[in-house]
Amino acid sequence: MVELVQPRHTLIGENSIFEIPRFLRNIQGSSMALVVTDQGLVRLGTVGRITDILDRAGIRWCLFDDVKPDPTVEIVNAALARYTAEGCSCIIAIGGGSPIDVAKAVSILVTNGGRVEDYNGVRKSARPGAPIVAVNTTAGTGSEVTAAYVITDEARGVKMLMVDPNCLAYLAIDDPTLMAGMPPELTAATGMDALTHAVECYVSREATPYTDALALEAIRLVGRTLRRAVADGGDMQARTDMCWAEYLAGLGFSNAGLGLAHGIAHQLGARYHMPHGVACAQILPWVMEYNAPACWERMGEIARALGEDVRGLGREEAARRAADAVRDLSDDVGIKPLHAYGFSVDDISLLARQALEDTSTPSNPVQPEESEVERLIAKAYCEGLVVEAVRRQQGQ
Repeated sequence: MVELVQPRHTLIGENSIFEIPRFLRNIQGSSMALVVTDQGLVRLGTVGRITDILDRAGIRWCLFDDVKPDPTVEIVNAALARYTAEGCSCIIAIGGGSPIDVAKAVSILVTNGGRVEDYNGVRKSARPGAPIVAVNTTAGTGSEVTAAYVITDEARGVKMLMVDPNCLAYLAIDDPTLMAGMPPELTAATGMDALTHAVECYVSREATPYTDALALEAIRLVGRTLRRAVADGGDMQARTDMCWAEYLAGLGFSNAGLGLAHGIAHQLGARYHMPHGVACAQILPWVMEYNAPACWERMGEIARALGEDVRGLGREEAARRAADAVRDLSDDVGIKPLHAYGFSVDDISLLARQALEDTSTPSNPVQPEESEVERLIAKAYCEGLVVEAVRRQQGQ
């Protein structure tokens, strides 16, 4: 038996944020909404666009804007305290993965109690969380659609991945007008995150025909659209296509799981505070090559979805084309190498060990040894050094 999970309601398209009041009125007992976001989106005016809609509809709200990238247990606890103190009954998360993940953690704690650390793992809560309206402002994390959230445990220096249908949003919104002002670097990183979601769920041990269809279409959309979205943030068709790509990829991995690339990327982000999509982009091609013998045909399909002509090629060459296409896309959109974030080879053993413990890793098509994970991380690091050296030489 396969259980499929998704948000109760979804809106995708320009100006869909104007529908928020209509859905909030359907939430029984909704009196005060906690708006969870970050200060950058407040300064940009993105949050104001939505709170103005709430004000005009007579919906009461209070603000928690202290979310930071790679949100910590401390941030979750502060947001929970604000929710409780204000007598809130629902949450409106505005942002990318970080604000939405904080909202999910608070949602679960409101109805289940305990500490956020108690929910690390799969299906650890007993009751549905408080209602969430997840307003996505990036095109990559898929947090608005997924049954998962990531919180950093600073005490242990690891990212905790919680997979739990009880945290699913009541309403997920992908409005491309909110993404038009995203800087190219953020557009690139979140787009590569979406691609990693799609690739990993397509080769996951838990993949189904349903998730296969979602993943392949997401890969196609990213392959033909991300470069355009990075080059011209105002290209609304590209922004809309990336909304669909990240939503489909999010829905796919929410139902099929992820893999080793995310298991490693979570550790890189926790240790070096590099953007999650950057970590994914750097490690994904190497994990694809490592996984290929367990899924030759699927790697060929990924290559085709990314626009590669693999007619007449053997399975090994087709799989290599898939990994190289990811490398080319990453390079074209300006993804920075690992060493740009202070990566240290001295950490490789620790990173590998933690990656094997990550909730994402068991769905990987190959179950790796620690030494194999160490080699993958080292290869990604060394490749970044070589690419930068070549660029410098060409620039002379």
